[in-house]
Amino acid sequence: MGKAVKKNKPAAGKIKRDLNAELLQALDEMKRGKWARKTEFFPQPDGSIRRVISRRDGTVEKDHIIPAEKSLVAVARAATGLSQAAFAKLLGVSVRTLQEWEQGRKIPSGAAATLLKVAARHPKVLQELAA
Repeated sequence: MGKAVKKNKPAAGKIKRDLNAELLQALDEMKRGKWARKTEFFPQPDGSIRRVISRRDGTVEKDHIIPAEKSLVAVARAATGLSQAAFAKLLGVSVRTLQEWEQGRKIPSGAAATLLKVAARHPKVLQELAA
């Protein structure tokens, strides 16, 4: 009469993940100040900047050189120690615009470029504004 309903069983060797628990754990770690990815900037003798993005487990996600002519934004943000979101908010631009500047796809103009120079030379001023 009626068809038998088959229950889907996990394949042998597959572990069932609790995504909700994983997300809650990640949110809890973020609130406690733990980081999943960290970006560090290292000035080079030629004026360029070495950017290293590493994960909490120690693996390096990205390690590359930012040419000197494109490094002003990275230097300014690194000097303040702010996240991209906080730095973008402080400058009055979107996070995406800041990312475009940092990756060298776009160049900040006029007042933004001047503010970045101030941030690079006097990071404490911007840190005070952010507080």
